[in-house]
Amino acid sequence: MPVRPHTITVPPASMDEAACACADAVALGELVIVPTDTVYGLACDPLNLDAVLRIYQAKGRPRGLALPVLVASGEDAARLMEGAPSAAAKLLFDRFWPGALTVVVPCADELRGAVTGGRDTVGLRLPASEIARAVIAACGGALATTSANVTAGPPACEVAELSAKLLTQVAVVVDAGRCEGEVASTVVDLSVSPPRILREGPISADDLRQVLSDLA
Repeated sequence: MPVRPHTITVPPASMDEAACACADAVALGELVIVPTDTVYGLACDPLNLDAVLRIYQAKGRPRGLALPVLVASGEDAARLMEGAPSAAAKLLFDRFWPGALTVVVPCADELRGAVTGGRDTVGLRLPASEIARAVIAACGGALATTSANVTAGPPACEVAELSAKLLTQVAVVVDAGRCEGEVASTVVDLSVSPPRILREGPISADDLRQVLSDLA
């Protein structure tokens, strides 16, 4: 019989209970599935190489594709960047965080490796979901996170849509009902000049250009 994860439903469980369970699992190098403001995410400690590699294996994700990192606060994002946030980053953070915007920025040395796909940049996002932020904060302020689906499969907006195969690789699942966003975040690359939209999602190009007029 396949091993099934421990599922915590919120409510009746509290966000603190869910966050503590995830933190315990992540500290042991395990994978967890958590709800975000877009879709359910498969997550682990971004500094744990073995755990990061297990995400690639569980999803069937090519190793050259970087994993985005969700953060619990703007301060957590800043410590994962190389140097201070740029003026463009600050403008986007002020306008769209927390929310469905991922920014690609030069990363701190400690992140370079598997989670960045060998690049010197990282995609960071502060989710609007309160429960996601509680889990991330309990796990140290950052989680390497990607959509909780097998590569090329549809993203999961609720726990019932999660792949049975994927669930065998996971220690904890937090079930908080249906994710409201249903589509992946918008991605803007701030490591190039001018900044460039890599993926348009819930936040439109027009919305972004109201903040960064030179956006490509």
